[in-house]
Amino acid sequence: MLQIEDFSLYVMFCVLAPLVGAFTLLFLFIFEKRIDLLENQTNKIKLEKELQQAKYFQLNQQIQPHFFFNTLNSILSLARLNRIEELVRAIEVFSKFLKAKYKSDHFICTVEEEMEYAGHYLQIQKIRFQSRLSYTLNMEEEIKKATILPFLIQTLVENAFKHSFEKYPGEANLSISISLSGSHILLTVWNSSKGVHSGNDDTGTGHGLNNIRRRLSLMYTEEEASLELYHEPGGTRAVVTWPVSYSTYNEKGAKQNEHFISG
Repeated sequence: MLQIEDFSLYVMFCVLAPLVGAFTLLFLFIFEKRIDLLENQTNKIKLEKELQQAKYFQLNQQIQPHFFFNTLNSILSLARLNRIEELVRAIEVFSKFLKAKYKSDHFICTVEEEMEYAGHYLQIQKIRFQSRLSYTLNMEEEIKKATILPFLIQTLVENAFKHSFEKYPGEANLSISISLSGSHILLTVWNSSKGVHSGNDDTGTGHGLNNIRRRLSLMYTEEEASLELYHEPGGTRAVVTWPVSYSTYNEKGAKQNEHFISG
């Protein structure tokens, strides 16, 4: 005969068993939903990163035709003026630029490489402007291998020629300095933009500067990087800052930016 204690345990088992089963199923359901949510978030992050890289490559490609057009125009001007010796020199420098540019398909470059690109461009413009143009390049040794957006310096230098030196006569002075400022890199490109102070120049909202700002926003947060333009009595100063990072190489040998990949 079933004892009262045994009967009580049987009743409790009958009552609790369905509840335990229900809670177990509820827990499994919530756990499964959580796993699905994490998988969706992971996939979303991957898609956003892919999209950012695609946009980054696309923006890079927008700059190159503009640079090539301006450079070829400079060379064409030398040919029209029959300045053969300078024309040959310009083509030689341009050839070096192309060789340096296309020996690599990396989507980032080092400060040293970017300064080399800008240097080739300035050599071409020096041949064109002769004694009218003077420029200085200052780069700290310890940041030569730090990463920088491709064509960042180049775009600012091109703007100086496009919006000032090519529009207005007189001396064309330009200086580029790049140095460490705490945990950031500080780039300053100064030019004697007389056109700005006569009210005939643009306000720094053109395609080139917007392109730099958009690429900085893809690479860094708003607090990490910035581009500012200052119109001063003696000229115009463009100041760009971004976090210090150094290039690495992945398994396939492609150069990557530590900050960008980890971000």
